Amino acid sequence: MSRISSEPAQYPIRERLHWFELPRRDFLKLCGGGLLVCLSGSPLRAQEAGGHFGEHELPKEIGAWIHIGPDGAVTVFTGKVEVGQNIRTSLAQLVAEELRVGFNTITMVMGDTDLTPWDMGTFGSRSTPTMGPILRNMASAARQVLTETAAQRWNTDPSRLSAGDGRITNPATGESLGYGEITRGEKLTRTVSGDPPLTPAAEWKVAGTAVPKVNGRAFVTGKHRFPSDISRPGMLFGKIVRPAGFHGTLVSADTSQAEKMPGVQVVRDADLLGVVAPGSWTAEQAAGAVHAHWNVPPQISNAELFSYLPAHPENAGRDDSDAQGSLAAVEKTLAGSEVKLQQQYTIAYIAHAPLEPRAAVAEWNGNQLTVWTGTQRPFGVRDELAEAFRIPATQVRVIMPDMGSGYGGKHTGECAIEAARLAKAAGKPVKLIWTREEEFTWAYFRPAGLIRIRSGAERDGKLTAWEHLNYNSGPSGIDIPYDVSAKLVEFRPTQYPLRQGSYRGLAATANHFARESHIDELAHAVGMDPLQFRLRNLSNDRLRVVFQTAAERFGWGKSKPAAGVGYGIAGGTEKGGYVATCAEVEVDPAGKIRLRRIVQAWECGAIVNPDGLRNQVMGAAIQGLGGALFESIQFKDGRILNPHFAEYRVPRFSDMPEVEVILVNRKDLPSAGAGETGIVGVAPAISNAIYSATAKRLRDMPMAPGAMLGV
Repeated sequence: MSRISSEPAQYPIRERLHWFELPRRDFLKLCGGGLLVCLSGSPLRAQEAGGHFGEHELPKEIGAWIHIGPDGAVTVFTGKVEVGQNIRTSLAQLVAEELRVGFNTITMVMGDTDLTPWDMGTFGSRSTPTMGPILRNMASAARQVLTETAAQRWNTDPSRLSAGDGRITNPATGESLGYGEITRGEKLTRTVSGDPPLTPAAEWKVAGTAVPKVNGRAFVTGKHRFPSDISRPGMLFGKIVRPAGFHGTLVSADTSQAEKMPGVQVVRDADLLGVVAPGSWTAEQAAGAVHAHWNVPPQISNAELFSYLPAHPENAGRDDSDAQGSLAAVEKTLAGSEVKLQQQYTIAYIAHAPLEPRAAVAEWNGNQLTVWTGTQRPFGVRDELAEAFRIPATQVRVIMPDMGSGYGGKHTGECAIEAARLAKAAGKPVKLIWTREEEFTWAYFRPAGLIRIRSGAERDGKLTAWEHLNYNSGPSGIDIPYDVSAKLVEFRPTQYPLRQGSYRGLAATANHFARESHIDELAHAVGMDPLQFRLRNLSNDRLRVVFQTAAERFGWGKSKPAAGVGYGIAGGTEKGGYVATCAEVEVDPAGKIRLRRIVQAWECGAIVNPDGLRNQVMGAAIQGLGGALFESIQFKDGRILNPHFAEYRVPRFSDMPEVEVILVNRKDLPSAGAGETGIVGVAPAISNAIYSATAKRLRDMPMAPGAMLGV
């Protein structure tokens, strides 16, 4: 278990026992007795995609979320997982704030389907705005009950007592009781009516501060065990024999050479062909010794992609009557507009390229299955495993040790299922780690997209009409934040050639790239400064503030760029966050691009951890640079043509510009998530800066494969 502390020497013995190796009953026994409080009032329902609540009732008992041991140690349970976004730290800060305990007394247990309440998953920038309030409510209610219990013992009014540093104190008498002394190792059941009072952000003392990353030392020293580091007694290593292309079916397989290798077992389980061996190298050699013949059907290539998408709608013949009504208004307004534009933008398939490829260790104990794996959806993977083996979900436990990133790419449980199938056949625990090539090939991709925009404006800069049609990429971030009376904004699902799914920012990156690039084009068409054009059509005060803040820090409009240098600006809103990005780009005569500087202003309500937020925003900007300029999946005939980092270009140290992040802290507003929205303004800001430097408009992502224009 990882108790919150920056110094390993301070860890108590129980943290070195690794909580994820214990059954729940033993874990709770290890914690000692504790506090159980029932909370009634506002209903809590489980989170679904986008932060909605579904059919799963979230527990109302504080004991399901927070445990206070007899020694005063606080354990917090949440189905959210830590994938590098530092939510382990910020959620602990919120609990410490409301419970009035020291930050270092809190242990976070995350992403264990046997120990934590059900959770839809960690995605959509929903951890802070949805899990944060739940844990704050529970912590505040627990503090109230502790205060009331102490008041009863002292025969005094609870309002006369104060809570702080894990103790309840009576200022009049000097009496004091630690939380553990109050619980006495027993479960105290109490119903709390209504919503507990929460500490305003303006009064935060622990939350709102730059608390260092929990267990940061363990990550940088190699002490932390990622999913790929998990080991079990008697464990074997697995390897899957993959098809020669997508949708391939196995015609024949000669496994005789593999079966001759010492300790190797070939596994044939319906459509799965794999091997298990005593070591990872032996498993790899054995898989390579299997001679399989596959039948792979003909499939399109990336060269045909953007003609394929609009020609293959997902639901041909659907009723478009609502869209037609909006289209009529757009057509009428466009006809009378002084300036009209029509352009097309494309977004390539790209890979998540996580630092740690998919990994899983599966262990069967009779009919009970335990899987350690890197996933953003432990409960979703649990259900996938239960369905795959036709067993109740109660017989499956999924544990997610903090993993090496996901970026939306680890929602599904294919690696866990493969490991469990191999383990069941072998009768021993099996570790399966995908290679980088497997990760690039068999994981899903960020959807490619084609976006068509038509717009109209007056010569004075007033936006009059807007039509935005997105094919395949997705609806996230599709609505226009600028003021326009006649608009048609529509996502049109299509058939698609590659497996696709969630990615950091979802389709908001694609939609912002197209919209903010087009807005820039429209500003130049009416002869207006791109920032002033945006402000002219923007009544959203939060978005105006970040635009003005970024522009002021960047020095927008204060000087003209030198020859070959360009300035660009873009921004938007998504997931409750507001962002504006300024970029400075240099393009030499040969067409080589050098990104000099990025300045990004960010606002997401009250800031829980400013350093963590700044790191998230900066990381999003760096990741956005790759998708903007370099990253693109090449494919043909059911095969990925660039499944290695040698051919798949991601940002390098030499690509890094100076990055400055300005945080706008709105303590008067609820905290929003910050993992995704920082990426959306990067590509259009760079595109607009390239136009400023070269007068060449780039409407396709990536804009400059090989870091060269026209390459």
